[in-house]
Amino acid sequence: MEFADAALGPASYLSEFYTSFWWIPAGVLAAALAIKLPTIIRLWNDPLLRAVGGLLLLACAVFVFVAPSTIVWVNRVTGVPNIAAPWVYSLLTAFCACCLVLIIAWRNGLSDHSASTRRTTRWVLWSYGGVIVALWVLFALADVPVERTRDLDTYYANTPFMREEILLYLLAHTTAALITSKLIWNWIRTDGLDAWLRGGLKFLGAGYALNLGFDAAKLTAVVARWTGHDLDWLSLDVAPALACASAVSIAIGFILPHAGQYLHERWWIRLVHHQLRPLYLLMRQVNGSGVPFTWHSSPELRLTRRETFIRDVLLPLARHIDESLHRRCHEAALGLGFAPERAKALAAAVAILDAVDRRPEAGDGDAEGGRDTTELLLEIGAVSRELRRPDDIRAVRAAAGALKEPAVVTE
Repeated sequence: MEFADAALGPASYLSEFYTSFWWIPAGVLAAALAIKLPTIIRLWNDPLLRAVGGLLLLACAVFVFVAPSTIVWVNRVTGVPNIAAPWVYSLLTAFCACCLVLIIAWRNGLSDHSASTRRTTRWVLWSYGGVIVALWVLFALADVPVERTRDLDTYYANTPFMREEILLYLLAHTTAALITSKLIWNWIRTDGLDAWLRGGLKFLGAGYALNLGFDAAKLTAVVARWTGHDLDWLSLDVAPALACASAVSIAIGFILPHAGQYLHERWWIRLVHHQLRPLYLLMRQVNGSGVPFTWHSSPELRLTRRETFIRDVLLPLARHIDESLHRRCHEAALGLGFAPERAKALAAAVAILDAVDRRPEAGDGDAEGGRDTTELLLEIGAVSRELRRPDDIRAVRAAAGALKEPAVVTE
């Protein structure tokens, strides 16, 4: 007996964790919904986004109403023992319908509004709507006077009508989880997926696979009751833990593509802004002033203003670039073994530095007004990166014969 208790130790611990801290999966799901909500509202006509919103809302509601304290509250408010059961079953069944609608929208594409897609969606909604109606009818016919907050499924497993209700919601949930899991894992193997989307799909696939484990644990415990055995620990300990892990995994699956892409874009913007700093400082030296700093500017706006400032200063400066020096530096960089793209950037960096040195001495009459600056203005990021490598710039200068004559040192 002690051995059995020890074996069930981890499951019992997870069950207690779930019962006491049910708000963790509910909170994670609510966070996922909050992240998605602005996009859902903005693109309300998109059936995929509506399905995502409905799924997250229903999943969050399931965890709110499945908590023992909430179950007791619902039973007390209505005055009907165990009425929380068909309510939670209904939320779970609606969640299943949203899963299937979501997969239909994903499978057929965002722009597919064909008659077949609409017909399949309506079939799912009507079928699971019928299941919800049947759940309430069966509950009205069942005799369940003893309130059970955690073990209702196994306690009433042999009760007429309640037995059928329990089996109905579990089969509906299993069917949806099985179809959804299979289609998601098929999608993961598709080529050309964004890394963040693929990662999100893996979490979704794991979440729905855990849902299947939840169903298996519940069904095994119920069938055991039918055959006179007691495997209630599967329903009381293992199933809640699997449901909790499934909810967190599904929430992460929806959060990851959106949050990952958002953070990646922010990181890229800040990286480009930082990479432009050497060229920006050089152009600020030429102009005499830089871009005024404002606390409330977004990263995108700061990057745009820095790029614009660099190009605005570089455009008139480009008239003083020595084309002969530019060509010699390009050939020298190639001769030193630099890749073609780096050779172009190094040549431009040397030519710009030379133009900055010569500009105060050059009059407007010396400028080459016909120079095409399009390519140079497009390469500001590469040129700025090369300005961080003064040793390479000096090597190209020397190879091109562009270094100033060294001062003669006499002994």
